[in-house]
Amino acid sequence: MSGAAPRKTLGARIVQAAALVIIFGILLLATHYAPESRSVVGTVAGLGFLLLAGTLMSELVETIGLPHLSGYLIAGLIAGPHILHLVDHQSVEQLSVVNTLALALIALAGGAELRIDQLRESAKALAWTMLLQCGLVLVTLFGVFMALSPYIPFTASLPITSVVGIALLWGVLGMTRSPSAVLGILSQLRPKGPVSEFTLAFVMASDIVVVVSLSLAMTFTRVLVDPTGSIQLSDFKELGHELLGSTALGSTLGLVLALYLRFVGKQLLVVFLLIGFGLTELLRYVHFDPLLSFMVAGFVVQNFSSQGEKLLHEIEQAGAVVFVVFFATAGAHLDLPLLYRLWPIALTLAGSRALATYVAGRVSASITGGGPMMRKWGWSGLVSQAGLTIGFSVVVARAFPEFGEGFRSLAIGVVALNEMFGPILFKFGLDRAGETGPKSEPTSTRTAPHPDPG
Repeated sequence: MSGAAPRKTLGARIVQAAALVIIFGILLLATHYAPESRSVVGTVAGLGFLLLAGTLMSELVETIGLPHLSGYLIAGLIAGPHILHLVDHQSVEQLSVVNTLALALIALAGGAELRIDQLRESAKALAWTMLLQCGLVLVTLFGVFMALSPYIPFTASLPITSVVGIALLWGVLGMTRSPSAVLGILSQLRPKGPVSEFTLAFVMASDIVVVVSLSLAMTFTRVLVDPTGSIQLSDFKELGHELLGSTALGSTLGLVLALYLRFVGKQLLVVFLLIGFGLTELLRYVHFDPLLSFMVAGFVVQNFSSQGEKLLHEIEQAGAVVFVVFFATAGAHLDLPLLYRLWPIALTLAGSRALATYVAGRVSASITGGGPMMRKWGWSGLVSQAGLTIGFSVVVARAFPEFGEGFRSLAIGVVALNEMFGPILFKFGLDRAGETGPKSEPTSTRTAPHPDPG
């Protein structure tokens, strides 16, 4: 699919706004007059409400230039336990099971967007940029988080060793990018030039680096958070077992998926459900990383079979509902009182990450001999963050219940800022680099921006 969808008329927007108000009003009345309906029926109603409200809100925020992800988050936030109380804490927790399926689809799609030919064409530039972007962002955010830790509620009373571990996790979280935001801008503008081509290759390749880095960071953080813990050689042996095993199993899964797509190709939703729920639990049981396994599987399908585009299309179809609920639930999960106290910290962390991204982009372009436009704007597509970042924050929250909820709330706040301004900045950079305009043609076949929120 090329280009953006047709712009909706003012009348259509008014109808959408009225429908959203009516939906909120109906559920508000229902919860007022039947507050006891907090059973499975209440959860099912919450699921339908978040899906419909998130979809309508995403259409409305589009009129002011915000991404759909922001609409999903806003709908969940307004309906959640901290504002209108339309969806209570219990329902939000029960709906969080969707996270498991969403993360599996995010990882599969992220791996399937990574193509060997793109990596080969810009291997040197990618290597330098990966080293500088990941290294400088990690070090910068680690230092900034440590400096701000006395003012962050969930770290203020922790021992310094625990804060170091949390800061390390935050630094890794800052390395994540947003493939969906990049694909959305490229599909809309159809730019041609080094900035757009390199950004696409870098964002897709960086997902693998971040997954491995997160596994390493979590290994160190477990030791730092536990006062009786210590780093031993066996920890790295277990980590190596996890990474190698995850890669091997992901390769096998990719081959199986490719064969299934080639010779069967039906009931893919059932297959995704089995992968998202059943296989995820199995991988956790044998101490493998589900995200890395699924990313490797997607990579294998894309690069070692002819079924890559079909896989992406099927994920788009299956994920259309899942991702709306995933982000709306994330918004409802947001601890608003905590975020209200943390907004200066969220703004500082987001600004520090953007500055580190800018500096690393200028330096890496100079080292690799990039042209003046790469030096000026090669970094502009690397600011956005979205679903993969939130997904990692969910993983951290599950692994570290002592501080996980506060960590996730802060992550969602920072992601909201980066996802709001990142795509606008990328479009501005492409315009200034001269890669957009009526004469721009696509340099390669690109899929439409599926709901991969990565």
